[in-house]
Amino acid sequence: MDCSVTNVLPKPKTIAVNGRVIPREAIAREVQNHPAEKPILAWQAAARALVVRELLLQESTRLDIQAEPLSDPEGRSETAEEAAMRVLIEREVVTPQPDEAACIRFYEQNRQRFRAGDLYEAAHILIAAPSADIAARASARTTADTILSAVRADPPLFAEFARSHSDCRTSAQEGGRLGQLTRGQTVAEFETALQRMRPGEFAVTETRYGFHVVRLDQHAPGQLLPFELARDRIADYLATSVQHRALAQYVSVLAGRAEIVGVTLAAAGSSLVQ
Repeated sequence: MDCSVTNVLPKPKTIAVNGRVIPREAIAREVQNHPAEKPILAWQAAARALVVRELLLQESTRLDIQAEPLSDPEGRSETAEEAAMRVLIEREVVTPQPDEAACIRFYEQNRQRFRAGDLYEAAHILIAAPSADIAARASARTTADTILSAVRADPPLFAEFARSHSDCRTSAQEGGRLGQLTRGQTVAEFETALQRMRPGEFAVTETRYGFHVVRLDQHAPGQLLPFELARDRIADYLATSVQHRALAQYVSVLAGRAEIVGVTLAAAGSSLVQ
């Protein structure tokens, strides 16, 4: 973030935790880690994050926590303060691991998350028309309906109409064929139309681009990932969710015991665990 952001911010109040002031310079450096629509919102988020950090550091000092900094495979090491906060959280924020029953329950309640996307093979003829041009849209609809009637009566005509009438020049050269499509590869309106069709069916659908005469050739429903293959992913997700909630609660307890000046920590927990 541009460091000039601080020049357009109103001068904030002094921010302190139990009498220890958090310097404005530290907040300005932290702002880059909290993108927001307005500079003042980024500043407030940065201030909350540093207040949470200060709460944890003060608590680790009070408990006389001694911690050895760890290094990652790239050789980067924790600072002494980061190590102290990590050990504090490991010691004070104990969360249970999700059991098999919890994992199964989550799987059953969220089956769509573990289902591969449907696969469609389709073709179309686009009669383009600007969305704001009512007359052009009406004319495009009439043309699309006429083509639809013709290809329903004589399906082999579809490729010929695509080459001669479609405004989608890429697919027109292929007789209108779009190949295999999965979720998100077409605009939402077109995708919804495919979901409603049966293989071999023709239909007209409207999108922001105009009217499409659509032919659905094949539909392969997505397969549900078996629970056995999803179990570890579910367990990790549930464990992380529980840990985030427990951490937010722990921060709230520390904040309740502290004297915090200049900022409210209503969102302190979420700032910490993002």
